[in-house]
Amino acid sequence: MKLTRFAAFSSSLLLGAVLALTGAGAAQAAESAALDYVALGDSYSSGVGAGSYDSASGSCKRSTKAYPVLWKNANAPSSFAFTACSGAVTSDVTAGQLGPLSTATDLVSITIGGNDAGFADVMTTCVLQSEATCINRVNQAKSYVTNTLPGRLDSVYNAIRAKAPNARVVVLGYPRFYKLSGSCVAGLSENERAAINGGSDHLNAAVAKRAADHGFTFASVVPAFTGHEICSGSAWLHSVNWLNIGESYHPTASGQSGGYLPTFTNAA
Repeated sequence: MKLTRFAAFSSSLLLGAVLALTGAGAAQAAESAALDYVALGDSYSSGVGAGSYDSASGSCKRSTKAYPVLWKNANAPSSFAFTACSGAVTSDVTAGQLGPLSTATDLVSITIGGNDAGFADVMTTCVLQSEATCINRVNQAKSYVTNTLPGRLDSVYNAIRAKAPNARVVVLGYPRFYKLSGSCVAGLSENERAAINGGSDHLNAAVAKRAADHGFTFASVVPAFTGHEICSGSAWLHSVNWLNIGESYHPTASGQSGGYLPTFTNAA
């Protein structure tokens, strides 16, 4: 009799625990399903480098493997708008990406600033020209980030907040490109790789400062990409690809799913 009562008591506790967990899961699912999510930004958000591009997105190259789509698939928000576009600079976001934003928007993600700072030209210069020229070009980009980019970011962030006053805005940064202090057949010297990483850090710091000043959440992807840089042996970033130059120095599908997605999920 005592064993029967104990078994019944244990069963009731187990059932209660299961119901509690199920209820919590349902509540979390309902919370995600109620969200209206808009994904803005440049090629790091559109998913260039991840493949599987939506043909309807044209030159914006929005990938089904980009972190915004992966997050949408996992969380089933009530609405999802994906306007991030390859090559976008800050003015492109304000001019052409903010249409889906409204007072009903709950969640916004964005990567922006790298193209304003001359990301493509920096990498082209470093791959094709001398070490001194490369480092000088990185320093020019850092000067731009210090003196000009903050005002451009303010314009974007102000426009987002004006159109989506109730949204949680997550601003994601950029990874460091290279693993240092190791053998690497990447066509660049250790000094060049260090300078490029330093430029990325400088850009992230500027973006983080402006995001914080607007009450937005900055989410660094550097920790997630550590150990997966170019030259790491397990890279989540494309090195220079002469057959598909546009994908060079962009996250692979693994970089989107293993680097950007968890970083955004934790911040959202």
